Amino acid sequence: METLEGAELCFPELLNTSCRKKVRPHSEATLLYILLSCISLLTVALNVLVIISISHFRQLHTPTNLLLLSLAVSDLLCGLLLPVEFLFAEACWLFGDLVCTLSFFLVFSVISVSVGNMVLISVDRYVAICYPLRYPTKMTHRRVQICVCLCWLISAFCSSLTINDLLIQPGRYNSCVGECVVVLNYIAGTVDLVLSFIIPFTIIIVLYMRVFVVAVSQARAMRSQTVAVTHQRSGTVKKSEMKAARTLGVVISVFVMCFCPYYCVTLAGENSLVSASSLFFFIFLFYLSSCLNPVIYAFFYPWFRKAIKLIVTLQILQPGSHEANIL
Repeated sequence: METLEGAELCFPELLNTSCRKKVRPHSEATLLYILLSCISLLTVALNVLVIISISHFRQLHTPTNLLLLSLAVSDLLCGLLLPVEFLFAEACWLFGDLVCTLSFFLVFSVISVSVGNMVLISVDRYVAICYPLRYPTKMTHRRVQICVCLCWLISAFCSSLTINDLLIQPGRYNSCVGECVVVLNYIAGTVDLVLSFIIPFTIIIVLYMRVFVVAVSQARAMRSQTVAVTHQRSGTVKKSEMKAARTLGVVISVFVMCFCPYYCVTLAGENSLVSASSLFFFIFLFYLSSCLNPVIYAFFYPWFRKAIKLIVTLQILQPGSHEANIL
């Protein structure tokens, strides 16, 4: 009898303190492993292509693409962390309390960085569409680089504050050996909700509503027969920016749809027990958006399809390939 009970424990030698294993049907476990592995590998591969494309080809070294590069790096980390999320969902955590704490820190940081990147992309499109003449002076490479660095640093800082108790005492919320959870109290959960959801998504929605209004008014003006000749050139410049705004609008819309369910669950209760056993599906949706972003680029950005062709055929290894014309 003790042998059978011990076989159900994560650590059979710790009969009184060990967590019990979560037993899944073999077919269900196999299907889940295959699904997560495919999504993780696809997310990593596609975002590596985005990172190589923007980093290698000089024509793509623009402020907007620098933001896409930052987003691709965060999406790449999401693809690498997806298997870790699955480990959270299992009853047995075999890597110790310190690794558990660091894993939660990385997950919270990557989520915050992704949200921050979406805000920066919205600001970039807002300035490009609403203030096209000021865009080259407002959104310089230097300023965008500073904003991206601040985004990553602030995200790491906010994540450390969110799980401060767990950083001070790893494993303090575990009820048994082999568990990996973190409890967000009311204050920490509220701060995280405001900083990671309410404020950023309000900014995103407001800015893109403004972009939409300007886009509609410009489209009407361009169809009008009374448009001044002096405005035709500025209208042509805006057309490419408008196309980028539509593409990035799709990216942001997909991100919002995949991200909102997680915080809808957070809004449902005062104290949130953040463990993948209860929130795995909603966090999985968020990670899915990281895989969909490069797919959206492939559909809407011809330069990305050209870059993939050059990368896959190894033409980027040729001298001077970074000067190739792919726009």
